[in-house]
Amino acid sequence: MAVDHDRLFKELLTTYFEEFMLLFFPNAYEEIDFQKCRFLPEEVYTDVTVGEKYRVDLLAETKLKGQDSLIIIHVEPQSYVQEHFSERMFIYFSRLYETYRRNILPIAIFSYDTIREEPATFEMKFPFTDVLQFDFLTLQLKKKNWRDFIRSDNPVAAALLSKMGYTKSEKIEVKKEFLRMLARMNVDMARQTLLSGFFETYLKLSPEEEEQLISEVKKMDNQEGEKVMELMVSYERRGIVNVARNMLKKEADEDFIVEVTGLSHEEVRSLKEEIDSET
Repeated sequence: MAVDHDRLFKELLTTYFEEFMLLFFPNAYEEIDFQKCRFLPEEVYTDVTVGEKYRVDLLAETKLKGQDSLIIIHVEPQSYVQEHFSERMFIYFSRLYETYRRNILPIAIFSYDTIREEPATFEMKFPFTDVLQFDFLTLQLKKKNWRDFIRSDNPVAAALLSKMGYTKSEKIEVKKEFLRMLARMNVDMARQTLLSGFFETYLKLSPEEEEQLISEVKKMDNQEGEKVMELMVSYERRGIVNVARNMLKKEADEDFIVEVTGLSHEEVRSLKEEIDSET
């Protein structure tokens, strides 16, 4: 099943927008009044030259501290390499300015696995004059060393460990540090689900690697290790429940669901009642 990268990033950033700006763009963060922030509906634009439609997913309307006029912050997650990306950012900027007539801060997040130099400028020049220099802020996650963020209590840092620069041999350690961060932050269940769902979409361990992770967690300090183990058990339980719910929606046999998931008949029937009440 294809991953909806835009939806995942939009959900993470709308939940933790202030934390995102603080973590990666502290200078801009200091100037923005987040008490006045609200998110705008997505904009859809057509590129008439190729006949394709593009969505501008994340638009935040807010103010700068001490100023009355509204500004727009446009965040564009980019999950694949695209030639002429800076030109597309300028087209988005011009369409947004045409719509809102406000100052706009454009930010690009490059989340693909390739490390390459990405331009942060779109220029238009002649030998006799410079017509345009359009600049935007950029964040290339693969260039970030995950170890630089593991002492942070910022939930965005925890989720984005999964997209930062690490080697294959470091995967188990990255997940262990993610769990330690999550245990330390004490976020509510809904946000735990958001953060863990984002993380595990991009960093998946094999069953053998999961076993090694459990072994390493058991060697941790008692109190911290217990918290991390509780999180792991909770994730496994939620995953099993989701499988059971999906099977019930497809009208699978109750005995078969019990056999596959290990849930009791009472738990499966309770889930079925929940599903029936939702419809």
